[in-house]
Amino acid sequence: MTVHAIARRGLLKGAGAALGGAALAGPLGALFARNAAAATSLGSSPYGPVYPTRDLATGLELLKLPRGFTYRSMGWTGDLMANGQPTPGRHDGMGCVAVGSGRNQQLILIRNHELGLDAGAGIIDAAGKYDTDVFGASGLKVGGGNTNLVLRRGGAGLVSTQPSLGGTIRNCAGGTTPWGSWLSCEETLEVNSNGPVDHGYVFEVTTNPALTSGRPIREMGRFSHEAAAIDPRTGYVFETEDARNEAGFYRFVPTDTSPRAGALAQGGKLYAARVVGEANASLLTPRVGDTHVLDWVEVEEPASAPVQITLDGAPNTVSGPFAQAWAKGALRMSRGEGIWYSPIDKRMYIVDTSAGVDAAGRPGRGEGAVWAFDPATNRLTCIFASLAGVAANNPDNITVSPRGGIVLCEDGGGVSDAFGFGERLLGLNADGSTYVLAKNNVQLTADDIRRAGKSPTFVREGDYRGAEWCGACFDPTGRILFANVYSPGFTVAISGPWAAGNL
Repeated sequence: MTVHAIARRGLLKGAGAALGGAALAGPLGALFARNAAAATSLGSSPYGPVYPTRDLATGLELLKLPRGFTYRSMGWTGDLMANGQPTPGRHDGMGCVAVGSGRNQQLILIRNHELGLDAGAGIIDAAGKYDTDVFGASGLKVGGGNTNLVLRRGGAGLVSTQPSLGGTIRNCAGGTTPWGSWLSCEETLEVNSNGPVDHGYVFEVTTNPALTSGRPIREMGRFSHEAAAIDPRTGYVFETEDARNEAGFYRFVPTDTSPRAGALAQGGKLYAARVVGEANASLLTPRVGDTHVLDWVEVEEPASAPVQITLDGAPNTVSGPFAQAWAKGALRMSRGEGIWYSPIDKRMYIVDTSAGVDAAGRPGRGEGAVWAFDPATNRLTCIFASLAGVAANNPDNITVSPRGGIVLCEDGGGVSDAFGFGERLLGLNADGSTYVLAKNNVQLTADDIRRAGKSPTFVREGDYRGAEWCGACFDPTGRILFANVYSPGFTVAISGPWAAGNL
C-alpha cells in the first residue's frame, strides 16, 4: 500500500486524519497491509487517459493531457525579458504568489534556473546579485538565479518576465513563504576562487525584483539544498538536502519570526533531525507505514565547509552541516528533494527521490518515496514508496493542490507506459496507486521552432520527452496548475475540470 484512504476533501484530508494517531496500528495498519502492492503499478486516472494536446500559444503538441484540459506555454529559454536579456534555461523549482486584490490582482511565478557556469547569457542581470565575478580560471559566469513571470489577472497570459536574482549556482528548488516571497536554494558546494565566494545557500526572492538583496542567508546552512517549506504556526523553515545517501533533514529557527520579507536574514539557529531512540538512523529503504518520532540536534557552524568523514565504511566528502549533525546521531535520507506544506492538514510532504534499492540491491538508489511530516508532533511517516519505476520514476518536486491532492514531478529520464514514452506529472489515487496526469511530449524540429517563434540559438531541435518536470504549483484558487519542462525550458499553465478528480 502507498497512501491511505481518502476523505471528502481529497487525499490529504484523509491522510491527515489517519496520521494524527499515535501509531500505525488497527484499521490503518490493516489498510497498509491490504494495499501493499499498490506502489508497483499505475492506477486509473480520475481525469481519464492522456492524449497529445496542442499548446494554445505555439500550436505544438508539447504535452499529453486528459480530454477537457488545455495549456499555454510561456517564458521559453531565449525569450527576451523586460531588460532585453534572453531568458535563461534549465527551468526548475517555482512558486506562485498572488499580489494585489480584486481586478488589480496579478499572479507572479518566481522561477528557479538550475544553471552553473554559463557561457551563453552570463549572469542574470537582476538588481540582486550574489557572485558577480568570473568563476575561477574558467572565464565563465555563474548563470543560476531566478526570473519572475508576471501574469495577467487570473493567470490569463504572460505580461512580462523580469530578472529577480543573479550570480548564483544551480538554483534547484525552494519554497514559497507565508508572506509571499520565494526561498531559492542552491544545490552546490562550489567555491569561486576569484572571490573567494562560497556557494550552497538559500536566498529570499521577492515579487518586486528591486527588493531582492542577493545576499545569502548563511545561518540556514551551506549544503546542496533542494527545497524549503515553512510552518506558519511557528515560522520554522524545514529544508531538504540532495546528496546521495548523505542527506540530512534540517530545521531553521529564525531569530525574527515576523511574517515579512527580510526577517529570515536576521539570523537564527540551524538544527538537524534525529530519530528518537536510534542514533544515525538510515532512512534509505523505507516501507509504507514506517513511522519515526524526531528530535533535533543543533548545527553550531551552519556555513562550515565540506569535510571528509567515514560513511558506510568508506571516506566520503559531506557538507559541513551534515558532518556536524551525523556526529550527534542525526538521520540521513537518500536524496531529499521536494517539500511542500499543506494548510489542509498542517503537514509537510517530502520526496526522497532515490529511496529504495536498485536492481543490484544497493540502498538509496531506488525509485523514490514520499514522507508525511507533522511539525507539531515531530512524527515522520512514509506514505508512498515506489517499488518499480512504473509507479513513479524518481519523483523530484512535489506540490499540494488547494483541494488537498498531491502532484509529483518525475525526474528519472523518461518511462514507457500505455501512453508512450516520456516523463510524467503524477497524481496519487485514494488506493495508493499513482496515475498519469500529464506526459512530456516535446519533440522539436527546426520548422517547429521557427513556427513557434523561438530562437534556434537557445531552443535546439531534438527529442526532449525524457526531460524532467519540475516547479509544479497551483494558483491560490486551484484553477491553474503551473509547471516547468526543464529542457528546452518553458513554463506551462494547465487548466481543466479539476473537480472531476482529487486535485
